[in-house]
Amino acid sequence: MSTKLKEPSNHLSGVSCSSILTAYEKCLIRLAGEQEQYSNKTKARVIQELKEHYDVMSLVEVAEIPRSTYYYWEKRLDRPDKYADVKAQILLVAHTYEGHYAYRRVTEHLKELGFEHDPKTILRLMSEMGLEASSD
Repeated sequence: MSTKLKEPSNHLSGVSCSSILTAYEKCLIRLAGEQEQYSNKTKARVIQELKEHYDVMSLVEVAEIPRSTYYYWEKRLDRPDKYADVKAQILLVAHTYEGHYAYRRVTEHLKELGFEHDPKTILRLMSEMGLEASSD
């Protein structure tokens, strides 16, 4: 892994620094794959998964993010996706037309189905979902 992680200081409760570091690295790669850099959201998700087994302070140090940043993302990770129903419809439209619909046409199709969203929102959602979102 190319990202250098520092070892936590001594507020561990009987757990070795290397075991925290190893667990963090494994979980990080499992959730996000090998990357040059990881977002704070991804790091917070890893900490959230490991906090049952390790001290949050130690995990935050290993992740090299401020504690407040972790708690900021912890609040937001549990929120339901407000675009879940729209994403499901986008997938249906993309599957129906085998990915040959651009975001403007997807937006028009969604309006026919009763989903009123800005075309740029649809473009962003399609990009997040890994769908080709070319212009018409």
